[in-house]
Amino acid sequence: MKTLLILRHAKSSWDDESLPDDQRPLNKRGQKDAPRMGQLLKDNELLPNLILSSTAKRARDTVDLVTVASGYAGELRLIPELYSFLSGPYLEALRGLPDRYERVMLVGHNPGLEELLVTLTGVAAGLPTAALAEVSLPIQTWEELAPDASGELVNLWKPKDFA
Repeated sequence: MKTLLILRHAKSSWDDESLPDDQRPLNKRGQKDAPRMGQLLKDNELLPNLILSSTAKRARDTVDLVTVASGYAGELRLIPELYSFLSGPYLEALRGLPDRYERVMLVGHNPGLEELLVTLTGVAAGLPTAALAEVSLPIQTWEELAPDASGELVNLWKPKDFA
């Protein structure tokens, strides 16, 4: 059994329209919501063994705030291919993982993350910014991960749940 944590990046700023999309920082709400999700990970004893993140600034900033709030000091991999709006690159990154990782967190973008959630669980749940989904996967190795994985959506937390 493996656990996948799916975290959509926190709310980003559109203040500087000259910035390329992948360079947009978090706005004030995003800077407030990301640490809440980090605290949630800590409080629920859900710290991952590994974090895989998009290289977009808003995803990296989200990871920074989440790891500080949660006390996570483990491995982080920034993967350019995860700056994607499709689910395929996320599945591919997971399938290539060594099996020693039991709980992995993906940090990325919609609609790819929502598509991934549907693909792995059959549940069409919205993932607003900074939402965190916990998925239980009935697999022994990451290589086994397939679109028909029959995963279970165990929990879905949204920042508005903490307002």
